[in-house]
Amino acid sequence: MRELAEIHTLIFDFDGLLVDSETVIYQSWLEVYQQYHCVLPLEQWIQCIGSSAMVFDAHAYLETLIGQPLSRQELDAQRATRQMELMATLGPLPGVEQYLRDARRLGLNIGLASSSSQVWVVGHLTRLGLQTYFDCIRCADDVTATKPHPELYLSVLKALDTRADQALAFEDSPNGIQAAQRAGMFCVVVPSAMTRHLPLEDADVQLTSLTDMTLEALIATVDARRARKKLLT
Repeated sequence: MRELAEIHTLIFDFDGLLVDSETVIYQSWLEVYQQYHCVLPLEQWIQCIGSSAMVFDAHAYLETLIGQPLSRQELDAQRATRQMELMATLGPLPGVEQYLRDARRLGLNIGLASSSSQVWVVGHLTRLGLQTYFDCIRCADDVTATKPHPELYLSVLKALDTRADQALAFEDSPNGIQAAQRAGMFCVVVPSAMTRHLPLEDADVQLTSLTDMTLEALIATVDARRARKKLLT
């Protein structure tokens, strides 16, 4: 029986995990719907959290509510402007920068796997001063299937020449948890404001924030749980 491999790679989600962009994106859509005196229920919207926008078509849903087609190009331009205004006010979520600094200090590989676009992810990482921490970034543009499919995680693992049992995933949504675990990885979930009420019990470890424990303490906790899980299988 092969011994458990030492964790030497961390792979992070982006939206809702590094920055609370999920709330901003939802807010920008809420404002669009309000212009048409319509409501975008959270239970409808959360279908696409951690996955791609194709899971739930907010344009088509609004058109159904108002009973007529819309100029999607104009709507998107307006919403994108508002979305960027809101995003510009956001910094990294608590504990993010410390985890990235500690990962660098410990000599760990750092990857990112996001169902958002490269332009979105890299643009905001650069704005936040975080891009240089990442050895590999894979986004929706780089794969044929986004989360909950494991391709994003498998792509990062391959690029970093890392086995799944040598890596630890950080997620905030059920779609992300499924993607990481389908790739064979141990997954830590840190719920965002938008995902904390979703079913997250399948995660291997759950934190309320990255400030809950140090990276070293988390890795020790993960090692203990992986060892216990291995004994039970």
